[in-house]
Amino acid sequence: MALTADKEALIWKTLNETRGKIEPSEYKNYIFGVMFYKFLSEKAQNWLNEVLRGETWADVWQQNPEKSAGFMQRTLGYVIQPGDMFSDWKTAINEDKFNIMMVSDALVHFDQGVSPDAKDNFAGIFTDMDLTSSRLGANAQTRTATLMAWINLMDKMELGEEADILGDLYEYLISMFAANSGAKAGEFYTPHQVSDIMARILTAGRENLEEYSLYDPTMGSGSLLLTTASHMKNAGVRGAIKYYGQELITTTYNLARMNLMMHGVEYNDINLRNADTLNGDWPDGLVQGVDNPRMFDAVMANPPYSQKWDNTNREDDPRFKFGVAPKSKADYAFLLHSLYHLKSDGRMAIVLPHGVLFRGAAEERIRKELLENRHIVAIIGLPEKIFTNTGIPTIIMVLEKNRATDDVLFIDASKGYEKQKNSNKLREEDINKIVQAYLAHHDIDKYAHVATMDEIRENDYNLNIPRYVDTFEEEEPVDSAELLDSMKALSKEENRLTTDLKEMMSDLVVTHQEDQQILDELREVLDYE
Repeated sequence: MALTADKEALIWKTLNETRGKIEPSEYKNYIFGVMFYKFLSEKAQNWLNEVLRGETWADVWQQNPEKSAGFMQRTLGYVIQPGDMFSDWKTAINEDKFNIMMVSDALVHFDQGVSPDAKDNFAGIFTDMDLTSSRLGANAQTRTATLMAWINLMDKMELGEEADILGDLYEYLISMFAANSGAKAGEFYTPHQVSDIMARILTAGRENLEEYSLYDPTMGSGSLLLTTASHMKNAGVRGAIKYYGQELITTTYNLARMNLMMHGVEYNDINLRNADTLNGDWPDGLVQGVDNPRMFDAVMANPPYSQKWDNTNREDDPRFKFGVAPKSKADYAFLLHSLYHLKSDGRMAIVLPHGVLFRGAAEERIRKELLENRHIVAIIGLPEKIFTNTGIPTIIMVLEKNRATDDVLFIDASKGYEKQKNSNKLREEDINKIVQAYLAHHDIDKYAHVATMDEIRENDYNLNIPRYVDTFEEEEPVDSAELLDSMKALSKEENRLTTDLKEMMSDLVVTHQEDQQILDELREVLDYE
């Protein structure tokens, strides 16, 4: 059973009470680290309970540490030694024997015990937990007390090992940390409502595929991958869905690795990489001079908007055969990389700023190539202020590689949202309207238009949404006679009130010179005689 909103809010409130002076953007690294270690520890303990048949892990380990490590490694991809379990930390706290070195040593042991074929999934995943940081406390004693508070907090959550509950909590906390991390939120979070629109579009009509491959070249915390997979029939079936993702920022890459595994994805279905997507092609790509890229059923991305990049010597890069994006704006570089890795029958969705629809020069040439080659399926205009890191309005662009038609569906969804304190939120009805309009693929008055290529050529390949979707609402005609009557009535009321005020002022008795001065000024304003 999923967490209730009340339970989530209580957990967030309790977390904040233990944060102290640590900034939310940094605090999340510790909280997610402790939470993830608890998850791995309980997973290992549950597996041991099934296979040891009454023996203790400590006894088995003592008999043959190397064999015991290999035993756990082959199944789980990692090893947690006796004494290093989360439950061991909790026992030490209860017996007043805990110190911060227990955690530090356990994390070192964990890194040493990762299986060679699981290195990409587990190695260095806890490096963002700096246990020597002065923010945890001025000395080892205070840092130990801080860590004890977090361990006790995680222990009290009593979430169990259910992937849906853990995953829901993790996703909720990511959203809350994003909301409290200012501009840094853009590094790791795409609002679930946007992810859901993209996921439903990507999987529409394909939900029953037995196998499905996903790729997000700017994956952040991995929410787009997970949301897309959740709409597939075989979500949760080992080996059915393969997850590929790339992320430049190491801290965010670690968040994504934790996020996928906390949602129950097995480590051997995960292929994530900590690198610059634009500097070198991955997955696969050029190997010993031969271009052999890996292709995917679905590609999704929410890249950093209009980011600078090194575009020198890119003309021979097969990813950019339609053109090289300007060095001041990498939007089309991310788009072309994503399209390059799409299967011939795949589908792609990417979030971009509006500028990609109408900017000129190199971007105009790329846009023209994409249109003439029938790659752009739809452009969906979203409301402003729905992302935590920017207030600008954005679009979702949907692309495919092999289309029979060359028209483009334009959807103006910029006015469908719920206004909140400092942001706007897409409601369920807004999401449904967008997806249904995409699937219907026909004109909807004031909302959607299917533009022919002739229309687009007439607009010089400018894709600015207002050129295609007219959302203008005519104002009701003004009844001039009624307006005149209203103005006369207002004037009459004004005269009455002025007369009443003058009469009241006539009755005033002034005892101070200052009051007389004020009264004289009022008389002047009212043209009093």
